[in-house]
This record gives sequence, structure tokens and C-alpha cells, in this order.
Amino acid sequence: MCGVAGIVSVSAAAGPPSREALMRMLGALAHRGPDERGIYRDERAGLAHARLSIIDISSGQQPLADASGTTWIVFNGEIFNYVELREKLIRLGYRFRTRSDTEVIVNAYRAWGEGAFERMTGQWALAIWDSVARRLVLARDRTGICPLHFCEREGRLYFASEVKAIFAADAAIPRTFDPVGIDQTFTLWTVVAPQNVFQGIKELVPGHFRIYENGDVRDKAFWKPRYPQFSSSRDGQFAGSLDDAVKQVRSALESATSLRMVRSDVSVGSYLSGGLDSSLIAAMGCHFAGERFQTFSLRFADAEYDETEFQRLVARVTGSEHHEVVVSRSDIAEIFPQVIYHTERPILRTAPAPLFLLSRLVRACGVKVVLSGEGADEMFAGYDLFREGKVRRFWGRQPASTRRARLLERLYPYLTRSPVRQQAMARQFFGRNLSEHAAPGFAHDTRWRTTSGIKRLFSSDMCAESAKHDAVSNLIASLPPEFTQWSSLAQDEYLEIQTLLSGYLLSSQGDRMLMAHSVEGRFPFLDEDVVALANSLPPAYKLRVLDEKHVLKRVAEPIVPSEIIARKKQPFRAPDALCFVDHDTPAYIDDALSEAAIREANVFDPDAVARLRSKCRTQAATGNGDLSNSDNMAMVGVLSTQLLHQQFVASRPGGRHALELTVDIDREHRVEGALS
Repeated sequence: MCGVAGIVSVSAAAGPPSREALMRMLGALAHRGPDERGIYRDERAGLAHARLSIIDISSGQQPLADASGTTWIVFNGEIFNYVELREKLIRLGYRFRTRSDTEVIVNAYRAWGEGAFERMTGQWALAIWDSVARRLVLARDRTGICPLHFCEREGRLYFASEVKAIFAADAAIPRTFDPVGIDQTFTLWTVVAPQNVFQGIKELVPGHFRIYENGDVRDKAFWKPRYPQFSSSRDGQFAGSLDDAVKQVRSALESATSLRMVRSDVSVGSYLSGGLDSSLIAAMGCHFAGERFQTFSLRFADAEYDETEFQRLVARVTGSEHHEVVVSRSDIAEIFPQVIYHTERPILRTAPAPLFLLSRLVRACGVKVVLSGEGADEMFAGYDLFREGKVRRFWGRQPASTRRARLLERLYPYLTRSPVRQQAMARQFFGRNLSEHAAPGFAHDTRWRTTSGIKRLFSSDMCAESAKHDAVSNLIASLPPEFTQWSSLAQDEYLEIQTLLSGYLLSSQGDRMLMAHSVEGRFPFLDEDVVALANSLPPAYKLRVLDEKHVLKRVAEPIVPSEIIARKKQPFRAPDALCFVDHDTPAYIDDALSEAAIREANVFDPDAVARLRSKCRTQAATGNGDLSNSDNMAMVGVLSTQLLHQQFVASRPGGRHALELTVDIDREHRVEGALS
């Protein structure tokens, strides 16, 4: 993937975009595209591109124009069906100068207009500028794999893959936290597009395009998740048997993985966590590699999080060339400021930090592209949250039943401080709001309630602002009309995709940690056909009683070791608060959590934070590190927010400015050329 940026004067009075501003934006995105860089500028628009060369390395430099030289594009991502689209466009009379998927997009837009996006299979964030019609089109892939942010200010539109590039463009752009974004983060775990944690910055909603033309702005969805509507008919539901589903899911995944292997002019490796999803994708990737295949795994110094034996088992079976990096608490503490610089938002878990180190290992091994099993849990019901929702709904229909309540014991087996270990407390915690078991968001209620507990640390000003907003109510109000007609599992999956998948897993743990070291991630489980098939399956094919991802386990049986299929689900986790409360932690932590720094940011109350730190230190000193889920999230959330304030609000993120350009088209000064 790459980095895209641009400035468009949506008002003629704003004047032409600054070349210097475009170069500053490129500098802020240098890590996303180390191979080549380019700009295009005319009297109304400026486009910038930092390239990570994956397809058509010798050509396909950007910004790139159509044959007429009037329609320009900057593009981040991959279109995996570009070969098939190219053939259709050639039959329509279009001619190509490159073998790149970028040129296919710009011609597809010329041929089909807005309809081009629904024809594209892949992952992308792009901007198309029609210099004749003076029309700008922004578009983003279906599930939000690739980021795209924008800011409208004083007659200009700024857009970029990362917020830091927008801030770099103009020192006058305000840099302050948005209370709505902060409230969403400390309720839902993440902001939900178009909301951002910074005031004045928006994020293009996944599956949408946005058009600026003649002073008008139009935002439209070209794709939305679809599920069978069970109350009226079974239209759209998979009609075959479970065995039929296994065959079709296997075929769809093989096709998706094959495309992501062969549509690349560089070698493709794979992440390998030791769980079902990454093991299945690694096994398929190895099959389609046809040559040396490399896998990459995280090991942890803390045994609670380590999955080494399962990772090595899969590596032996697949015959991959396997690489590992061992991560300790001190490693996480050391790199955490860099992690937040790239997430550009508060996080409640340290899990992105080890992935930052893993992508660094990938790049050091000379690999630019890795497959990932991300998305399988959302599409095939892999999370304990889905099991929890099913148990609580079952219990809610007979709330007095003690036998139904005992099903809670089947949840969260991987947690040392599991919420179900003490039955009385578990029944009290999970038994709240059982009368609402048919309401939207019921399964997520316990997570949102727990996360909202962090707001006890808010400053008085942030408390007042937070009281004006209700993140949950606003989210529920935005649900599509057909939502209540879906199965309970489909409702739970939809909410997980709309919140945690796009805003956290694909962003803070995905794109940002990968691109920090110029590595592209590819996600077969988020292939358009795989998603559509998964959404069509009967709930019992995915969550069979309480057996998560049942159909996927059947798919994996011929190629994944039985030990992997049979093991209990263990989501990717890392040490959290304990990383930051040991006696020899880095000095930046005291600085970020000082009373003066907390008062300056004015998100949290200094006394409340001091009490939290003292509590965590006391727990750590006992040697068992038995911190509650709430305290872990609170500590990480506070520190990440404070670091974010230091890096983006109190100071301006810098970037390299002395950059060599491969493409330099400057029509504002009537100078054109492609530099070699």
C-alpha cells in the first residue's frame, strides 16, 4: 500500500494549492511509500503520492492520468481483479500505457463513472481529480482496510491517508481533541467513521465515495453488508447443507488467497499467530506460493500470551521459512510513543505494539506483503462476544433459570482473571439488562458498559462534554432499517464490523502498524465474495451451539493440524498496564502522566490518574500482576491519549521535506515532466 494526499480549492477564491504544502504532506507520509514519490498541481488541485511498489514496479508511477491527461488519480491499495477489468476496458476501446491496477481504475472511472467502485475487488483509498469538470472523487474500500481522512477549511479540502499529513499541510489547521471522538473511544473502543478523535478531521466511511463538484458535496454508499431477513423470507440465505457450505467457503477462500498471492510483483509472506485463522491462510498461501514462502510470528516473554508451540507446529507442517520476534513488557514500553504516533488515536490495549515490532521484522527480512487472518472472527462468528450474546439471550428468555446461567462458565477460558471465575459476580455482571435481550446492541452492552467505566477518570470539562453525547444511542440510531429483521448473530456481527473491525483492528492493529515499516497487509477473509458468502450462511453453520467458526474448522481440517483446530479460541493479546508501572519504565511515562501534562490536555483528572497509577503499581509490586480488565484499559487509554496530545496537539508532527520526486507535474507554472 502507499500514501495519498491532496489539497483541492473547492472555492476559486482560495487560490491554487501550495507546492510546499504538498511536499510537507509527502514528507509526513514518507514511511508509507519509500520507493517513489510524485505530485500533480494545477490552479485548483494538488495531488501527492508516496509509493510502495507492489504491482508493475517499473511503471505505474503516480499521480497518474488517463490518455487525455485530464483525469488524474492517486491511489493506495490493490485491486485484485484489475486484470479482468482491464480486459473488459480494452474491449470497450481503452488503451493502456502501464500494467498497473492504478491505470485500470482511472479508465474504469472514465468508462463507468461511480459504478466503477462496485466492480472493483480489493482494498483501496483513492482520489480522482477531473481537471476539466473540476470534480474530485474520494473513495474507500468496503470494509475500511485502507484509511482516508479529510478536512474542509476556508475554501480548501485537505485529504490524506494519515491525519499527520493534513496537519503538516497548513499550520493554521486547528489541532484539538474532539469530545465526541474521545467519548466514542472510551465507550466503543474506537471512533466510528466519519467521526475522528481530532476536531475538524473526518474519515471517509468504508464502502462510500464522496464527490466535490461546483460547490456541492455528495456522499454515497456503493456497498453495504447484507444479511438474510429472517422475519419475512429466507431470500439471500445460503440454501445448501453444511457440507455444501464447507465446499463453497473453501473454494472462496482459496480463490481469495490465490489472488492475493499471484497479483503481486514482489514476494508475499504471511503472519502466523498459531490460531485457526492465520494457520488456515498460511497453509493456503504456502500452497499457492510456488516458491520460498515465509511466515512471521510473535512470541511473548510472558507465558500467558505466548503461542509459540502452535506457531512452530504450523510452520513445520507447511514447510515455511519461519521467523520470530520475542516481545517483552519493556519492549512494549519502549516503542509505545512510536505506536501512538502511527495509530493517531487513543487505544485501550497494547496489542498494536507487538505488531509494530512484527512488521519491522517482516521488512528486515525483505518482504513487502503479508497475508493476515484478520476478519475471520467477524465473518464467521469467532469472538467470545458472539457466544456471550447467545448465552445471555438464552438466559434472558428465562432469567430465573440457574442452569442457563451456568453456560457463562463456557466463556473466556483464556483469561487469567476471567469474569466468569466467580459465579456470583458473573451472574450479577452478565445478568444486567436481560429484559433487553431482543434490543439492538444487547450482546455488546457488557463491553460498552465496561469501557465507559474509564470515564470516571475524565476531567470535569470532559465529563460535561461527554454528557452532551451518547455514543451508544447515536450508534443504534444510525443502524439501517433492516437491522431488526436480521438474526441476532447477524446483528452482532454487523456492529462488530462497523466499530471494532474498521476503527481498531484494521486501523490501529492493521494498516498503521504495517505501514509504519512500509509493509502491505492483505486479508483474504475480507474478500468481497468471502464476505458475501459468510453473511449468507445460517447462523448455526458459524456458531453451532457454542462452537465458534464451526464451518471454518471444517474447511481447515484437510490442511491445518488437528491441534490447531481443537484448541480453545485465544484472541491476540499482549501485556497491558504492567508494561508501564514497573520500577524501570522509560522516563516519558512520568512526563506524559505528570499533573501538568494531564491538566494541559484536560481530558482526564490528575488526581484520578494518580490514584490509578498508584493502584496499578501496588498490584504490580505484589508479583502476580492481577490487574482488572478495567484498570488495564484505563491505564493504556490514559497514557495513549496523553502521548497523542503531546505529539499532535502540543506540538506538530514533523516530516522529511527534501524529497526526490519521480513524477512532477506542475501545471500551475505550466511545467510538466516525469523525472527519472
